[in-house]
Amino acid sequence: MSFNRAGWYAYLKHNEEQDQPKITRELILRAWEIAKPYRLQSLGLLATILLISGITLISPLLYRDLIDNAIPNGDLTRLNWLALGMIGVPLVNGAVGIAQRRLNSQIGEGVIYDLRRALYGHLQRMSLRFFTQTRTGELMSRLNNDVVGAQRAISNTMMSIISNTVSLIATLAIMIALEWRLTLLGLIILPFFIVPARRVGKLLRKLTRRSMEMNAEMNATMNETLNISGALLVKLFGREKSELERFSRDGASVRDIGIRSAVVGHSFFMILSVVSAVGSAVVFWVGGHLVLQGAFTIGTIVAFGTYLTQLYGPLMALTNAQVEVAQSMVSFERVFEVLDIPIEIDEKESAKTLTNVDGQIVFENVSFAYEGLGEGEKIGLEEIARFTWGGSEAHLKRGKPKDGSDSSVSPTGSAPQWALRDVNFSIEPGQLVALVGPSGAGKSTTTYMIPRLYDPTEGQIRLDGQNIRDLKLNSLAENIGMVTQETYLFYDTIGANLRYARPDATAEEVVAACKTANIHDFIAALPDGYDTVVGERGYRLSGGERQRVAIARVILKNPRILVLDEATSHLDSLSEELIQNALQEVMKGRSSLVIAHRLSTILAADKILVIKDGKLVEQGSHDELLANSGLYKELYETQFKV
Repeated sequence: MSFNRAGWYAYLKHNEEQDQPKITRELILRAWEIAKPYRLQSLGLLATILLISGITLISPLLYRDLIDNAIPNGDLTRLNWLALGMIGVPLVNGAVGIAQRRLNSQIGEGVIYDLRRALYGHLQRMSLRFFTQTRTGELMSRLNNDVVGAQRAISNTMMSIISNTVSLIATLAIMIALEWRLTLLGLIILPFFIVPARRVGKLLRKLTRRSMEMNAEMNATMNETLNISGALLVKLFGREKSELERFSRDGASVRDIGIRSAVVGHSFFMILSVVSAVGSAVVFWVGGHLVLQGAFTIGTIVAFGTYLTQLYGPLMALTNAQVEVAQSMVSFERVFEVLDIPIEIDEKESAKTLTNVDGQIVFENVSFAYEGLGEGEKIGLEEIARFTWGGSEAHLKRGKPKDGSDSSVSPTGSAPQWALRDVNFSIEPGQLVALVGPSGAGKSTTTYMIPRLYDPTEGQIRLDGQNIRDLKLNSLAENIGMVTQETYLFYDTIGANLRYARPDATAEEVVAACKTANIHDFIAALPDGYDTVVGERGYRLSGGERQRVAIARVILKNPRILVLDEATSHLDSLSEELIQNALQEVMKGRSSLVIAHRLSTILAADKILVIKDGKLVEQGSHDELLANSGLYKELYETQFKV
């Protein structure tokens, strides 16, 4: 769904009292939807559970017959068959268990794949604004830790609940048939299982969510400081010690909450074990008296004791199921929180495909605002993911704010920060337009709005007479080529990075694009040529080399519209001159918007747009703007003129 700037920040506003979402029927049903594609495997898994539960119940009956009949009567044949039966039960159980494990793994790994794919696909559709407000480490935590936790809820917790329920019912049925009075006595202690489970379950759920948040924080710290840019910054400022201290604080928080969770969990099991031991002791004490009175045989009390153990095991597991489900549902909550973060920039169902692009671009009363934040306020993935429409459970039901508030008002209570205000200009097909202005004037924001990396807060942008909001995003991407100021290359070969623009490009086309960008000779001189791996973020290449590769990549794409954000800022004078000549050939017949701080680029432009403080203050040719004696002339005298 489409999401405007005010709606986005209304989405971020959160009531602290609703910080802990509840496990609701909607959450459970939505989690169940994830497992629906695996219904056949689930039925097979259920069959193995029933089979294993039935086989497990045979062993105590074998013990009973051994003690009451085979040994007292000296029946060797019966004894031999009973011995074979005792060997056969675990063998058959193990064989069925292997099949059960395979089915369970198919479900579990399938759920992990589906959730990761859904999360990754959703994050790919998020706007540029989202990625400027979140940290990569937090995203990685959601894709890894939380997804595995959610899978555990389906493949482990749910299977445990089903198998233990079946085992409990079957065991109770046989125990009642053997001796109903002892069965009733064994069940009297049931309330002592339930009371601690409720209290500990709530505490463990809170600790689990907090642990996930702290792990995400630690992952974010690692990601920020262990990538090439972060590592370089740390070393340049000599902050290794302080970063180690910061990581140590995060790691210590993870360690401490892990210890607390372990202690709470073990204490819970200790209480259940004591309660179980007391129950067993009482049953054996009363049963022993009944055996002495001749009420039933020794074999019966031995079998009953074995069944009692089989009863308390599932009973303890089911009592703890509430705790495990609560912990697992935290992972589902966190996964759904991200899946339900609204798509800020989305295409309409009726969006059109661009065909026969001429390249006319018109900005009509365009304004863009970065919403203001309160003093000291931060917005990260934890905040974004938790802030949902209408309260903490809204990630289960999409909708609008329930409070009826006006979405045009900033919920942060601070004034919007206008990056652009009432900007009007046009680029005719084939024109080269230069965008100039002081740093922070709004030049990059202007260029980012053409391919819809941002959407205008007010006004509209038209491409060949059509509002770009009415066009398919893929159509825009196919027809607009952009080289940003910060060039990014994947950890791959030069050839693979170039073909990212056109995977089907031939070797000849790749070489031609690189020759145009004046980078072919450099690549050809490398030992591995186009198969050279560029390293993390392309850092094995110099800044100028990376930019020329980026320019070659956009040339290979062959778009109808070019957007260059200071694309020649890292080039030496000779390389810049060669590339400018090449770009002039590439720009022929294409509409081009270029942010430039160099006179050579500006003089080649058909029109110059001058922006200051987010407003278009001047536009015209170089000579016209110099004659006006305005901001452009001032910039020319101080920055451009050599």
